[in-house]
Amino acid sequence: MMRKKKRSSITVDEDPTLDISKAKKTKSSGRSTKSSVQNSCQDSVFVQFLKESGVTLTSGSTANEITVDQVIFQKRLQQRLRKNPRFPNIIQEFISALETYIEEPERFRNCLLPCVPAHTSQQDTNSSSYQESLVRLLLGIEMLQTLVINTLFEKLPEFMFEGASEDGLNVPRLIVNQLKWLDRIVDGKDLSSKLMQMVSVAPVEIQRDIITSLPEILEDSQHGDMAKELNGLLQQNTQLAVPILDALSSLNLSYALLSEVREAVMGTLSAVQLEDLPVVVKFVLHSISASDANEVVCDLRKKLELEQCVLPAVLQASQSRMKNKTMSRSSSVPSCSSGQDSVALILDVIKSAIRFQKTISEAWLKAIENVDESEDHKVVDLLVLFILHSTNANHSRRGAERVLKVKVRKGLIQESLLQKTFKGHAQVMRGYFPSILALAQGLLRSPDCCVVPFGGHMYKQAFTAFDSYCQQEVVGSLVTHACSGVSGEVDVALELLCELVSQKPAEMSQFTVFVKGILDYMDNLTSQQIRRLFHLLSRLAFGQEQHGGHIQDDMHIVIRKQLSSTVPKYKRIGIIGAVMMVGSMGACRNKHDGSQGGTLPKETNRQVMALLELVRSCSESSPEAAALCYDELANLLQTCKLDPLVQAWIGKSVLEDFQDDFVVDLGPDISGEFMFQSSVLYNLDEDESEGGIAINLLPLMAQDQQHKTDASQPAGVKRERRVSPLCLSPFFRLLRLCEEVQHEGDLEEIDALLGCPLILTDMEVVEKVDSMSKSEREFLCSLLFHTINWFREVVNAFCRQNDPEMKMKVVTRIQNITYLQSLLQRCLAATPGYIPPQANFDGDSADVMIPSSVVQSKKGKKESSGKKRKASASKNSSGDKSQLEGATDAEESQPDPPEKENEKEKEKDGKSGVSLFSYWPFFRELDVEALSVLQCGLLSRTLLDTELHSKLREEVQLGPAELLFLLEDMWRKLDFSLTSAPAKKAPFLKSKTDRAVGFAHLQQKNSKEIATCCSDLLPTLCTHLENCHNHFQTLLTENQGVVDAPNVDVKENQLMCSAYQLLLQVLHTTFSWAGFSIPENRALLKSSLGILAGRLKEEETELTLDQLSRHAFEYLQNFRSTVPSLNTALCLTQLLIVLSQYGGSNHRTYREQITSLTKHFLCQEWVTASGEKERGNKYNETLQTLLSVYLEHTDDVLKAVEEIAGEGVPELLNAAKDANSRSWPTLNRQTFLVYYKCMMSELERAVRKIPASKQMDNQEMQSEKLLTWNLAVRDFHILINLVKMFDSRPVLTVCLKYGRLFLESFLKLGMPLLDYSFKKHKEDVQGLLKTFQLSTRQLHHMCGHSKIRQDTGLTNHVPALKKSLEQFVYRVKAMLTLNHCQEAFWLGNLKNRDLKGEEILSQRSQAADEEEEESSQVQSEAEESDSDERNDGQEEMEESDESD
Repeated sequence: MMRKKKRSSITVDEDPTLDISKAKKTKSSGRSTKSSVQNSCQDSVFVQFLKESGVTLTSGSTANEITVDQVIFQKRLQQRLRKNPRFPNIIQEFISALETYIEEPERFRNCLLPCVPAHTSQQDTNSSSYQESLVRLLLGIEMLQTLVINTLFEKLPEFMFEGASEDGLNVPRLIVNQLKWLDRIVDGKDLSSKLMQMVSVAPVEIQRDIITSLPEILEDSQHGDMAKELNGLLQQNTQLAVPILDALSSLNLSYALLSEVREAVMGTLSAVQLEDLPVVVKFVLHSISASDANEVVCDLRKKLELEQCVLPAVLQASQSRMKNKTMSRSSSVPSCSSGQDSVALILDVIKSAIRFQKTISEAWLKAIENVDESEDHKVVDLLVLFILHSTNANHSRRGAERVLKVKVRKGLIQESLLQKTFKGHAQVMRGYFPSILALAQGLLRSPDCCVVPFGGHMYKQAFTAFDSYCQQEVVGSLVTHACSGVSGEVDVALELLCELVSQKPAEMSQFTVFVKGILDYMDNLTSQQIRRLFHLLSRLAFGQEQHGGHIQDDMHIVIRKQLSSTVPKYKRIGIIGAVMMVGSMGACRNKHDGSQGGTLPKETNRQVMALLELVRSCSESSPEAAALCYDELANLLQTCKLDPLVQAWIGKSVLEDFQDDFVVDLGPDISGEFMFQSSVLYNLDEDESEGGIAINLLPLMAQDQQHKTDASQPAGVKRERRVSPLCLSPFFRLLRLCEEVQHEGDLEEIDALLGCPLILTDMEVVEKVDSMSKSEREFLCSLLFHTINWFREVVNAFCRQNDPEMKMKVVTRIQNITYLQSLLQRCLAATPGYIPPQANFDGDSADVMIPSSVVQSKKGKKESSGKKRKASASKNSSGDKSQLEGATDAEESQPDPPEKENEKEKEKDGKSGVSLFSYWPFFRELDVEALSVLQCGLLSRTLLDTELHSKLREEVQLGPAELLFLLEDMWRKLDFSLTSAPAKKAPFLKSKTDRAVGFAHLQQKNSKEIATCCSDLLPTLCTHLENCHNHFQTLLTENQGVVDAPNVDVKENQLMCSAYQLLLQVLHTTFSWAGFSIPENRALLKSSLGILAGRLKEEETELTLDQLSRHAFEYLQNFRSTVPSLNTALCLTQLLIVLSQYGGSNHRTYREQITSLTKHFLCQEWVTASGEKERGNKYNETLQTLLSVYLEHTDDVLKAVEEIAGEGVPELLNAAKDANSRSWPTLNRQTFLVYYKCMMSELERAVRKIPASKQMDNQEMQSEKLLTWNLAVRDFHILINLVKMFDSRPVLTVCLKYGRLFLESFLKLGMPLLDYSFKKHKEDVQGLLKTFQLSTRQLHHMCGHSKIRQDTGLTNHVPALKKSLEQFVYRVKAMLTLNHCQEAFWLGNLKNRDLKGEEILSQRSQAADEEEEESSQVQSEAEESDSDERNDGQEEMEESDESD
């Protein structure tokens, strides 16, 4: 049936079935009819006419010959046909003869192949040129074209189902090729319909040939109709997608038609075969216009499922490997490599589109940017970002970097997607390796700590997925990072290298020589980085597999060289490196045959012991080196499981040596002569009077000092080993960890050291410190430092013991520390220039900066003796945390609560001291585990027994001073570990102090572990916070709300106030951690918020993050009523702001609550417990921050500014000199500048946010904006006028600076509004300009005042301000001209005046030389058609003398 239909469409005159049967018959009986056909054709019209015109037909496989030029042949043949008497019938005869001639297949083939020039003796230029085939020459003759085409289409079915002939010629393809690139088509419509009819019945191969040839056959006029037919065909048959799209992309189509076709193509995208997909994508991208690029690319991105394209192929490939190869070849499912090839082609198509069309690159970026759920991101997103980065266009590269960073920061593109991309498309991504490497480098160098881990994942995945060349580049890049000198970058690079060594030791061993290169840059590395580096290298060189064994000798050489150095810095490196090597060489392994009781081979065991002996012998000569050795071995025991024999060797002599060196039996008296009289103090085991022990500290210090002063010994004589008190704390730490490892955490063997006393001197000598010699004072200070550090290590050791008696002793030791610190402060105040003994030995002692003047005497309230000052200093330790800037200057004068009555008496005399904050690097580091002591309850001083330290209680509880001590340490740890927002960039100039000093143990843990520890302590912190709240609530209730009632204990109150503030700071630092924005930490965030929310009410159902943050916000808001100081109020406010950021949907509610809270604090008078008002620079800074928060969060800034400036300030002016404003109690004459600066800056920021006006704005919008500007100008006028009453220099500076900025914003955003609104709202505009004119006049007076005073701080602002004032005058004139009121503008002279409005006399005499001053008067006139009603308004604009 299909055959019939097709033939009928080609010829109408004859029955198609007869034609086909005739053709078949002719072919079947070819031999018998061949001679008769030849004879009949010899004399046919066709042959004669061709011969006469210049073409000789040949037989067999010889090509037809042409003797003349092709054009001449066509012209001759056309003339012969036209001049023939039988014209036009001769044409039909000619075609019939042609049909007869080409019935022979060989002849037909000759007619389709190019003619050859006839071989003549004369070779002209024509004979050597390319000749067309006979059929094409005939198609070039218009009168024959249609008939020849019909003939060709009649012949085509005969060859449809035949493949290529023996000589490789494909006849159907040759027939189609005849129709290409014809100079003219007589009947294009008929030709296109015939072609499509042929397509409908032909086999797939011929269909493809015809469709791909269409653009080369058809005229432009037929392209539209053909595109519609092809579009319809595409819907029916996706097998033809590739040729159809290939043709469509070459057709000249209208935009509407192209869009229609593209939509249809997009609809079939999911059904297209994988190998055809590149062509489909190419068509879609090449058919995009700038207007619809975003929409099309977004749609394409959604439908492009590369995951489904490749993964089934991978599965198929893995299955086919199990079968034999021939079967896998015959399988119709694409193999893994073909799937990868198709994806590679798709990406190449996208790449070419992006490279040549900027709109497409922007559309891809926008499509990826608009995805706001991590689940919606696909593999194609990452691949396209890599493509965008790999193009040469800068905007694409920068755009890709920006989008990737934003997506990673928000947690939308996660490691799982990266892993999936590398796993499924490693072969494809290999081509984009340079971009992957560059992006990873950028992320790793980013100051934003949220994106750094993703850069690390990219490095790891690239190393795992790619070949050795790429692995070499990855390692090289990481080594570059490690040698960069930027601390954060170095840390991450070394961490990544360590991970790669542990996961891929065999591959990394090839690049050991690269990693070894970092040894040349050790001078720039911190101790922790050196530990990592040696851990990394020793793992490669000495690990169980020993993949990098070839650098073992190099490592030994480096270590021996460093250990033998006399420079302390290099000896430190040698000790750290040697201990890390011991960790790798001596790590516990599987049982080895040649080992004796251990797990190591004999030779390895011997090397480890030799190395340990070498370290010990090299560090004996220096107490600092020995102490570092003990600390490093202690860290090793804590972090690494060592071989039992190695562990036994370390532990065997520790206990005996410690007892020999530092412990003595407690006798009736202590022999020896010392600088101070010896005394046994701080004994917690007084019941065990017999057989007691003591720490031999004072005699050791005396011996140590004797050694230092003994210079008589010759240099060549080897000195005997001496015991230094420096080694006491490190040695005890090593001893404790050896015991923990050997007895699985049980410290029963050494628990006597917790309660044993120390041999010190009677602390009453501190009273006489001022009368001592310098050496005595320094000796006493060192004694106190050593004692405090001993107690800190004791707390570290026993803090996790569960026995109540042990807990009690630990708390008592913390009380001893706080008391001794108060004594130390007094001693340090009397000992300027004193350098304490080193306590942290992994850094250079020169790195720790001692303040040049440590004495801060006679500061009364600001610096009194006691623990509180340390708190104050610690709070001010970080310049980048605003809650610390205003720490506790207003509530200082807070000494420690005494532990004994006699101690209390002593403290009363201490009037001066120094802050211990500068000295904290000289204290031993408290372990994170020591914070568990916070879980003891809080006990107020009023409930304590006076003999607390020697009397056991049933319940172990902390006093306020001990709570404060632990909170300070906790806050300092969190501030170091939990970075908020972007991590701190390395400063251009290195700071003198190393921020990491004193955090060696903390650095062993990552940020997440610290955050988890905080989360575990949150219930305890909340309990302490509630106790502080209850304390102040009780005080207020008892004293009827009077803060400074006479019966209030000032010292206790100040301690509780500091504890309150520190608790809020700890919570703020915890919840500000940038890591909470990373998806994998979301569960930790929810559990942490859940703890706060649970304090309000227990919820059985699981709450969302929004709900949890809301409940936590409500819980903390309840503390607003008892905050005791403005600093604490600011801490609470900032904590609530951080929590509000986790509540996604309730931003408006949170803003309102924060506004209400800050206003409540600003409208409260802040008084210290001693009855004085809070004041000082720190108080002002805190107030400024709080006021800025209020104005930023309020709904209407303009109204808030007017409320303060219009009501609060007049109240202040009418009040007494030291009084406050009634409605704003924090506003007084001392804080006026703070308020003024805040109001001016926020007003200027608010007007910048007013939307710019457009001419097409409707009247309602114009009225609304005009009203806003009226309010802003009125506020500005009020603020400018305040300068008349408050004319101090700082106020003038603020006014000149922000006055200019306000004026510039008005010119840019306000004046265009007046241009459009003048006619409809002339009275409002006139009133606004009048008010503004008064302000500009006052600004002009300020400029004159600044010049008279010749104050450069003020005059620096004058030129820019005067320029803006002048621009304003001319801008008003332009506005009047635009509204046809230019006659209302006039110029006059304006005199220079000072702030009081008096004329500046010094300039009167120069009036003749001055340039003309400008002023303007705006007179608005409105004329109506029937009346002469006129409204006159005058507006004077002035501008100061430019010549000044």
